[in-house]
Amino acid sequence: MSSIIQLLPDHVANQIAAGEVVQRPSSVVKELVENAVDAGATDIKLIVKDAGKTLIHVIDNGKGMNVTDARLCFERHATSKIRQAEDLFALHTKGFRGEALASIAAIAHVELKTKQAADELGTHIIMEGSNVLSQEVAVIPNGTSFLIKNLFYNIPARRNFLKSDSVEFRHVVDDFERVALAHPEIHFTLIHNGSEVFNLPISNLRQRLVNVFGGKTNEKLVPVHEDTDLVSIRGFVGKPEFAKKNRGEQFFFVNERYIKSHYLHHAIMSAFEGLLKDGSQPSYFLFLDVPPNSIDINIHPTKTEIKFDDEQALYAILRAAVKHGIGQFSVANAIDFDRDHSLDLPVDMIKKEAVKPTIDVDTSFNPFKEEEMETSQTYTSKLSASNFSSYSGGSSKAFGNGNPFDTRISTQEAFDTAPKKTQERFHEVPKSNNTQNWESLYVNLKADTAAIDETLPSKSWDTTDISFESDEVTGSLFESIDDTHQASKRTYQIHKKYIISPIKSGMMILNQQRAHQRVLFEQFLENITLHKAPSQQLLFPLQLYFSNHEMRMIEELRHDLEHMGFMFEQMNSDNVLISGLPVTIIESEVAKLIEILLIDLQDDFTDKTYNQADQIAKSMARSLSIKTGTALNEEEQENLVNSLFGCKEPNISPFNKPTFITLDVTELDKKFAL
Repeated sequence: MSSIIQLLPDHVANQIAAGEVVQRPSSVVKELVENAVDAGATDIKLIVKDAGKTLIHVIDNGKGMNVTDARLCFERHATSKIRQAEDLFALHTKGFRGEALASIAAIAHVELKTKQAADELGTHIIMEGSNVLSQEVAVIPNGTSFLIKNLFYNIPARRNFLKSDSVEFRHVVDDFERVALAHPEIHFTLIHNGSEVFNLPISNLRQRLVNVFGGKTNEKLVPVHEDTDLVSIRGFVGKPEFAKKNRGEQFFFVNERYIKSHYLHHAIMSAFEGLLKDGSQPSYFLFLDVPPNSIDINIHPTKTEIKFDDEQALYAILRAAVKHGIGQFSVANAIDFDRDHSLDLPVDMIKKEAVKPTIDVDTSFNPFKEEEMETSQTYTSKLSASNFSSYSGGSSKAFGNGNPFDTRISTQEAFDTAPKKTQERFHEVPKSNNTQNWESLYVNLKADTAAIDETLPSKSWDTTDISFESDEVTGSLFESIDDTHQASKRTYQIHKKYIISPIKSGMMILNQQRAHQRVLFEQFLENITLHKAPSQQLLFPLQLYFSNHEMRMIEELRHDLEHMGFMFEQMNSDNVLISGLPVTIIESEVAKLIEILLIDLQDDFTDKTYNQADQIAKSMARSLSIKTGTALNEEEQENLVNSLFGCKEPNISPFNKPTFITLDVTELDKKFAL
C-alpha cells in the first residue's frame, strides 16, 4: 500500500500560512511597517489605494538589504531576528517569525526595491504568487520599498469576504496608529487614494497623541508614571468627563509592542470605579517596560496577546499607578473645604479653655409698670400728627402710604366729604390730657352718622338683588373609567417593552423599540433620498472636535447628513461647526449621535451590500429609537402602531428582526384547554 502523507508544495504551504498571517489588508500594513521600524528607519511613508485592496506601498529610509537578503526574505522561516530558541525570550524587535513576506508574496503581486548605504546599486525584485518573475540591479535611494498589488488575486473567496472600503480602511488606520504611537521618534505619513490622512512629524508622546487624535486631546490627558522592579509604567489616561461609548482610544504597549489584555483593562476600569457613567469607556495610552524574559509573546498568531509571569502583581501596580495619577491632578471628585483664615484662633489661645458666658438679669424690671397718662398722651399726639396735620392742604398718607396706585380713600378725603357738623365736632376734641371725659367723644354720634347717610345717593339695599356664584360641581376630579372608555382603549403597554393591540382574530404584540427603528429608518432614508428634511437653526453654533480620520469620514458623509437636516457652517482639520439640526434631534444628543454613527460605519455594522445612505439611516434609527423601559401613554402607543403600519415594510426592523407577532384566539383557547 502506497503512503498517503506527502509534503506540500511551497506555494500551497505559503497560502495556508497566509491564512493566519494575512487576514485583511491591514495585516499586510502591520507587517511591512513593523519591518521598516526594525530596519531603523526614521521616515516611513504608507500609501494605500481602495483601503489596501488594490495597492499597499511602504517606503522607508532604513538600512536596507543586500542582494542575498533581498532574495532570502521571501523564503519561509527566513529571519534576521533570532538564531536559537532562547532568543524567543529576549526579543527587542517587532517581527521574528520569517513568514510574513513569504505569505504576502503567495497571495499578491509584490515588487521590492532595496539598497544599503554602503552599496552603489540596489536590488529590484518582482514576484507573483511566490514565483520570482525578475531580479535585477537598479539605481534607487537608500532604504526599502515594498509595493503590494492585487491582494488575494489568486484566492477570490478570501477577497469576497472583505468588508467595505470604509471598514477595511478603519483597520488599516488602527494598525498604523498603533505603530506610530509606539514610536514618536519616527516620522510617519499615511496617504489614501491620493489624499494625505496623517503626517506625523518627530515629536514626544504627548504631541504624537495630539497629532493623531486632534488638538482637543491635550486637555483630556492625565500623565501616569511609576517605576518598580517589576515594571516601568508611563503614558497618559483620559479624564473621566471625556469618556466615550467605544473602546477606540485604549492602547497597551509592552516593550513598544501593541497588545490586548482584558486582565489589564480590568485594572484600569477598577481605578476609574465611581468616576464613569454607565457604559462609558476611559481613554488610556500606557507603555509598560518589563524584562523580556518575564513575558511570552509567542502564544498568539498575531502576537497581540502576551503571557506575563506575575500578572497579579502587575495588576495591582497598574491599578495603583492610574489611581495615583487621577488623584494627583485632582481629576477625581473630592470635597473642597474652603475656609476663612480670619476665623482661625491665635496661636496663644489654642490650648486655652473656653470661658462660659455670664448673664446679668435685672429682677426689678417690670415692662407693664408705666403711667397710663403717658400712654394716652403719646397716642393723642401721634393721632394728631398723622391724621389732622394736613387740614391746611397737605396730603395724607394714612392709608395710601404715598403709593399713587393705592385705591383706598385717605383720611383727608374722608374728612372733606363728611358733613359740616361732623367736621366741627372733630375740632372740638378736648385739648386736655385728662382722659376722664373720653365719653364726650361719642355724644351725638348717632345723629352725625345719620347726617352722613343723607349725603350718600339713595339705594335700596335689598339682599334679594345680590347674586352669588354657583358652587354646583359639574364633574369629579377622579373620573371612573366607564365601559365606553374601556371599549375605546385600543392599546396596552406591558413591562415598558411591548404594546398589545386587539385585532379581529386575537391580539397583536408589538416590540416598541424595533417598531420605532423601522419608522425612523424609513423617515431618514426618505429625507436623504428626497432632500426634504426640515432643519432647526441653533442660536449658537455647536462646535465638536474629532480626530483627523474621523473628520475625513464626516466630510464624506456631509451631503447625506445635510439632506437629513444637519447644517454645517464650518469644517476644519479637527473640528466642525454645526449651525442647524433635524427637528427630531436635540442639541445635547448631537455629539453622542455623531460619535455612534462614526463607530458604526468604521466597525462591521453592515455589510458592503448596503449603500452609505442606508448605513446612516440605520445608525440614526438605532440611536434615536424608543428604548426598552420607556413608558408611553395611550396616544403615543396608538401613534406608534399607526406609524408602523404606514411603513413600506412594517414586518421587520432595519436589522431584519420581527417588529410584531400575532396571537390567535384559538391559541389562547388551547392554553386553557387543560
